[in-house]
Amino acid sequence: MTPATLQLVSSVPSTSDQLVEPAGAGLDEESREWLRSLQAEGAAREDAVARLHALLLRAASFEVARRKPSLPHLRGDDLDEIANQAADDALVSVLRRLGDFRGLSRFTTWAYKFALLEAAVKLRTRDWQGREVPLEPESWNEVSSAGLEPDEELEQRELLAAVQRAVDEVLTPHQRTVLVALALNGVPIDVLAERLGATRGALYKTLHDARRKLRDHLEEEH
Repeated sequence: MTPATLQLVSSVPSTSDQLVEPAGAGLDEESREWLRSLQAEGAAREDAVARLHALLLRAASFEVARRKPSLPHLRGDDLDEIANQAADDALVSVLRRLGDFRGLSRFTTWAYKFALLEAAVKLRTRDWQGREVPLEPESWNEVSSAGLEPDEELEQRELLAAVQRAVDEVLTPHQRTVLVALALNGVPIDVLAERLGATRGALYKTLHDARRKLRDHLEEEH
């Protein structure tokens, strides 16, 4: 763990005075012990945090290795750095969200997913590092019409033209930027969130609102 991560971990308060444990008798003993240790004080918590970080690092390393063939420009040191960063961030997330654990799976399985997600997000972000994020429509004319009959091709062109007009006329500039980048140009949401200084949740809401406005507008026109 980096010094910055250690500082973040120490800032996450222990809840030893009020242990967080899912309701119900189905929680396995191993998961119960993880919760007890992570919410303890002193050396017991430090040991549990170290073991959890090792688990998360294995998970992140697995995900990085799995995606490595699609990222040939990233070298070994880059991949190790990404795996470690993912494990660090996943550790902080798990500790902050212990109260969200519901015991529907083993604790280790639940925690493992945090590392997989962090690794995937960081790989996508690194892959786009230094690349221009296309925020203007680039692909309207690339929608395939192969196999369509002439009348079907004409209908598709008319529909695309209607959608283009609606995007320009109905959406706010921010909604247009988000919709075009995510839905049309295929920019990963994590990358767009970083470039725009927004959260994934905020962008999902913007995308949902934009799609709703387009759908309502197109239904009114027809």
